[in-house]
Amino acid sequence: MSSPLRTSGILTALAALPGDRIAVGSLVAALKDRAYALLVVLLGLPNCLPMPPPIPLVCGLVLIFVALQMLTGRVIPWLPPALLSRSIGKPVLTRAVDRAVPLLVRLERISRPRLTMLGSRYAIPVIGLLILVLALGLVVAAPFIGQIPLGLAVCLVGLGLVERDGLLIIAGAAFGAVGLVLSAGFAYAIFSGIHGLLF
Repeated sequence: MSSPLRTSGILTALAALPGDRIAVGSLVAALKDRAYALLVVLLGLPNCLPMPPPIPLVCGLVLIFVALQMLTGRVIPWLPPALLSRSIGKPVLTRAVDRAVPLLVRLERISRPRLTMLGSRYAIPVIGLLILVLALGLVVAAPFIGQIPLGLAVCLVGLGLVERDGLLIIAGAAFGAVGLVLSAGFAYAIFSGIHGLLF
């Protein structure tokens, strides 16, 4: 019996789906029983690169939606039909996957089941809370580069879930802490600037 595809293989297969645009519903259907973990990876990937608004905002909002379902213990993620019918341009997806796969392959070489209680179904609500916090950080992240630490954090957490590697999840939380500090500093600077103009 052949071994299941790892994250890099699944993402490569997704980027090879036919058509100029790929519907979100098609992506979710292709992810099957690993939909939560791989959705997290997919939503984190675009934010690992400098991206203009509103990409971090959109990814953050969808991540919030996914995280809330993880918090409630829902086994399979539900997305509204309006979102499932939306599509992603094939060039955008291919570019993100092409840049991510070499890093994912390196991580997969060192990844193995460790601290598996962090990836168990009983820990999913806790991971959902972590992703919710990271997603809120993405929503207020500084444009172009502020989302990069948070994007890396989200990808590491998702990859840790796929590979059942609690160490990757912890690493994701650490990157997330850095990203949240940067996002909080940016939000504070904006607030201070507005306050200074008004008062």
